[in-house]
Amino acid sequence: MATRPAETPEPPYYAVVFASQRTEGDHGYGETADEMDRLVRQQPGFLGMDSARDGDGFGITVGYFRDEESIRQWLVQPDHAGARDRGRAEWYHHYSVHVAKVERAYRWDRP
Repeated sequence: MATRPAETPEPPYYAVVFASQRTEGDHGYGETADEMDRLVRQQPGFLGMDSARDGDGFGITVGYFRDEESIRQWLVQPDHAGARDRGRAEWYHHYSVHVAKVERAYRWDRP
């Protein structure tokens, strides 16, 4: 798990915000999440991600992509599509996805 915000290029690029409420228990979620992390990092146009989950199972993951085509390709990637189906069946009470174009971004790091 990252301990720093994702390193992204100068805008514009796209952010996919995935907010979810997990069900109880793991049921293979952790292993699949690790595999999705590995696969998305190989996806052309993927720039990085930030993710957090609270103790009640509510989480937000923001994936950064170069363009909308990169997002579409990740959406239809077969392993990701299978994980999405399993998430609907087992791992999530509900989730939402928001796609936004990032036009401005800045960061600060303690010297």
